[in-house]
Amino acid sequence: MLEDTSFAIHPGAEQQRNTAVYHDIGNVKYQEKGNDSFHFICENGQVAIRFYTEAIVRITMNPKGEPSWGQSRSVVAEAKKVDVEEDGTAEVYELKTTELHLSISKTPFRIRIYDRQGRELVTEAEQGMAWQENGEVAVFKQMHENDHFYGFGEKAGFLDKRGEMYEMWNTDVYAPHNPETDPLYESIPYFMTLRDGKAHGIFFDNTFRSWFDMRSFAERYAYRAEGGQLDYYVMAGPEPKHVLEQYTYLTGRMPLPPKWAIGYHQSRYSYQTEEEVREVAQHFIDRDIPLDVLHLDIHYMNGYRVFTFDEGRFPNPEKLVRDLREMGIRVVPIVDPGVKKDPEYPTYQEGVTGDLFCKYLEGDIYFGDVWPGTSAFPDFTEEKARKWWGEKHRFYTEIGVEGIWNDMNEPAVFNETKTMDVQVMHRNDGSPATHRELHNLYGMLMGKATYEGLKDQLDGKRPFLLTRAGFAGIQRYAAVWTGDNRSFWEHLQMSLPMVMNLGLSGISFTGPDVGGFAHHSNGELLTRWTQVGAFTPFFRNHSAIGFLYQEPWRFGEKYEAVIKEYIEMRYRWMPQLYSLFAKASSQGLPVMRPLFMEFPEDEKTYNLNDQFMIGDNVIIAPILAPSVVDRAVYLPEGEWVEASSGVAYQGENTYLIHAELEDLPLFIKKGTAVAQTDWTSNKDKSWKRVRMDIYAGDQGEDYRFTFYDDDGETFAYQHGSYLELEVEVVSTEEAVKVDIVDRRGDYVPAYQQIDIHVIGRKDGQDVILNGEKENGDSYLSLTD
Repeated sequence: MLEDTSFAIHPGAEQQRNTAVYHDIGNVKYQEKGNDSFHFICENGQVAIRFYTEAIVRITMNPKGEPSWGQSRSVVAEAKKVDVEEDGTAEVYELKTTELHLSISKTPFRIRIYDRQGRELVTEAEQGMAWQENGEVAVFKQMHENDHFYGFGEKAGFLDKRGEMYEMWNTDVYAPHNPETDPLYESIPYFMTLRDGKAHGIFFDNTFRSWFDMRSFAERYAYRAEGGQLDYYVMAGPEPKHVLEQYTYLTGRMPLPPKWAIGYHQSRYSYQTEEEVREVAQHFIDRDIPLDVLHLDIHYMNGYRVFTFDEGRFPNPEKLVRDLREMGIRVVPIVDPGVKKDPEYPTYQEGVTGDLFCKYLEGDIYFGDVWPGTSAFPDFTEEKARKWWGEKHRFYTEIGVEGIWNDMNEPAVFNETKTMDVQVMHRNDGSPATHRELHNLYGMLMGKATYEGLKDQLDGKRPFLLTRAGFAGIQRYAAVWTGDNRSFWEHLQMSLPMVMNLGLSGISFTGPDVGGFAHHSNGELLTRWTQVGAFTPFFRNHSAIGFLYQEPWRFGEKYEAVIKEYIEMRYRWMPQLYSLFAKASSQGLPVMRPLFMEFPEDEKTYNLNDQFMIGDNVIIAPILAPSVVDRAVYLPEGEWVEASSGVAYQGENTYLIHAELEDLPLFIKKGTAVAQTDWTSNKDKSWKRVRMDIYAGDQGEDYRFTFYDDDGETFAYQHGSYLELEVEVVSTEEAVKVDIVDRRGDYVPAYQQIDIHVIGRKDGQDVILNGEKENGDSYLSLTD
């Protein structure tokens, strides 16, 4: 109650925090080997070790009994059969794969993990695994002076998380959002360590409230949870990309979204009538501003009852959806988990009679206040409830809706704790557990129910799901937006490292509310934010009730023209972005990346918060403060071409770059390529023509990238109906060679060729396409 007053720093609070007593795991009493695991019975608990791949090891400690390999809601990978070399003495036991080396001291039990080159990854020294009488489990690891930490999901603050402590407990936070606001809506208990240019990862698979402490100790860090067993995975890397591939191998990768979902979204809390929605849509059409999606916030419903429309304000939703679809615009309505307590409301009736709501152990339904008032909450931990909830979405899919927006699913409740009573007992598919244990899973399991229901109902079309809350693995079902930010320049600045760290946590399809959700935006802020949004994976402008509307035209023609240009730029870059989304779907690599991901040896990139990359060859350095038209830009190794001016810059240097309001500093690495198309119209957003811009180099650069396309709408790509081209670009002083070195899939696009445009070609430098010398710009045929 007094945590926002000076009482929060009462000296008694710190004294209470420092009285915790940990029991060390102690010495090994004996060890034994299972079929595919290694067990150590210690004085104060048991430890089990299992390799999932040669580069991934799982370590589990239970202080009270045998460690459980129980079913994780996050991990979808099965342990592979891994050849493990064993060796041991009275004091040390060694386990080795081709990628990992575990050295286990027995007195006391301590694990030291090295990679195949003997590089130290994760080690325990004076302290290791431990637990408290209250059920808390913890582990302490050595921290090196040059360790840098990334990931942790949705966290505010700078890119590098060293020196911070983070809590994992999904929480509805309207205000404030600042660098110390923690926790937020998503809990992803995973991080990556970068040390001396090499990376490794740790995933702590525990759904209880947990903490990661990279702040309290000079030479060690810790992670702990208030219940359950200690259960974590170590991923060997050694490159940052390898860590992401290993983590998403465990927790799954995003399905390829429909192309329309990657486009521009417009939203408002709320467009309150059908007439207002039509007016907004018509403005986009009349002004020829690209738009793929209009979102409907809670006011479309009848008294905030999910699976209803207010018949007075939205008299014909089916016609509305159909008419907007003919304009090239889809409708995405919001759906919250709270079901209004109303005996005349069919959804509530079904939940009660079907025994589908969250309950206390004694059998009473849990009720909490949310938008509809007193509400019950589906128990998404139970398969029966998930199936029912998914089926309820026929209410939307039968009128043409193909995407849903989940909000308030932390779950948020209007009370002092902000959430459900932790004593609620979830059925959990036959393994009952309290909300204290499963709270962090609620949003992800709601997403699972929603996504699978939509997929079943859309006749082979890909659904789109947007969620506010989630846990490790949420990327399998939903895109994530960063919640209730505000229209402050500081929030624009904060959004870059937040989105990059979400991408490093396996969630590629993510972005903030462009322009800021709460408070009043302005023309300059909205313009600069739209320039960033054009390249964030999820691109939505959203604003709150009681504050200024912020559609692209709201602040006058001067700003509208620039905003329109950058929304169009999003569509021109769609072939490049879609190819990167395909890579995220197949390998788990983020679309929007911190520079260190591509340049891990360059220390200047380790905490670069105000620049980001799209893929591996494009750097974007936006303006993030008012009235600023010059900024410092750091360019790493290589030569970089400013896209707007064509000026080339030598890497490993910092430059002062000028950028008026209409300018976005964007640099493309020489010797590489980007794929683009043309903006046509809202009604027809198909790619009529695809162009590949080759940025000529002359230093012997050899660059490969994957161009990807498919129908953009169905799951046919999973059955071979796609086009995937492995393109190689080799630049020397004499020539720029472009070759399709591999072609996969049987999808035939409407365009028959990819036009090639060589930029920055020097006098006398030949262009050779698939072995044939060309005099000027030419094309790669897709029909040969």
